[in-house]
Amino acid sequence: MRYIFLALTLITLSFAKVVTIHVEGMTCPLCTMAVKKSLKKIDGVKKVKVRLNTKKATVYFDKNIDNQKFIKAIKEAGYSGKVIKK
Repeated sequence: MRYIFLALTLITLSFAKVVTIHVEGMTCPLCTMAVKKSLKKIDGVKKVKVRLNTKKATVYFDKNIDNQKFIKAIKEAGYSGKVIKK
């Protein structure tokens, strides 16, 4: 288990940038999948975590991406979002 944790930690640390977004309108696991799929389409996004219970999406990326691209992707999935942490 320690090796898996260390590998995931190294993967997470290898991304230069992280942003956390509050997502409104999600009510079920299918909602989280739709948001995740939409965010993963953005060029430069490497990993996306979406949590229904906290209504937050965490995006890991390695290119300069304007935060409005994340908000637009969430809107295209049918939800609204607001960046809460850069």
